[in-house]
Amino acid sequence: METHIIYIATVFLLAGMVKGATGMGLPTVAMGLLGLVMAPMEAAALLVVPSLLTNGWQVLSGRPLYPLWLRLRGMMTGICLGTLAGGTLLLQAQGGGRVLGLALVLYGLLGLGERTWAVPERWEPWLAPLAGAATGLMTAATGVFVLPAVPYLQALRLDKDELVQAMGLSFTVSTLALAVVLAAHDAWQPAAAGASFLAQLPALAGLLLGQRLRGRLQPQVFRRCLFITLLLVGVHLVLADA
Repeated sequence: METHIIYIATVFLLAGMVKGATGMGLPTVAMGLLGLVMAPMEAAALLVVPSLLTNGWQVLSGRPLYPLWLRLRGMMTGICLGTLAGGTLLLQAQGGGRVLGLALVLYGLLGLGERTWAVPERWEPWLAPLAGAATGLMTAATGVFVLPAVPYLQALRLDKDELVQAMGLSFTVSTLALAVVLAAHDAWQPAAAGASFLAQLPALAGLLLGQRLRGRLQPQVFRRCLFITLLLVGVHLVLADA
């Protein structure tokens, strides 16, 4: 049991560092590593409090939120509806980690290839809800919130700090929607809630370390770190689910 606790704490410390440095990756890294020792539903239940707290910190430590919320509210609505609609997928998911891993590997390789995308402003009213709904379905199937939310947000051509804040907002909404799904399926029990609250401590410590590292990164280095993180996590998920 003690070894189990040390492993969980180490996972959340590492996941927090990745998130602090790149603005994302806590649920992805944590789900991939926790999936080696527990069922996906148990891992997702552990994620709720650390993910909510670190993402809330990420959102509130940036610029004024309201203008960003106005721009992304269609996406946030889509995330909620997609997650709730796909609520049974996390219970039934088989091979979900491999699917997510392959998608992350592909996206990481494309990003490292230096090709960039841009979403025209006139497309945002209809594309944002679609990107949100697809992200919600992926959240319900795998317990992580990366795709296609991150590619969409990057295509908006936000600067580094805006991108980090926008990802934090997207992940916060995804976490809340996932928590509702878990509670509806009786996966948010007192024991899971207590363990999730404890897991926030190493996650916050890792977040602070990662933020200090991010402050020293140039934009191009930051971008490469983001895609390398996605690629490595994707490879891990593919191998772990093989």
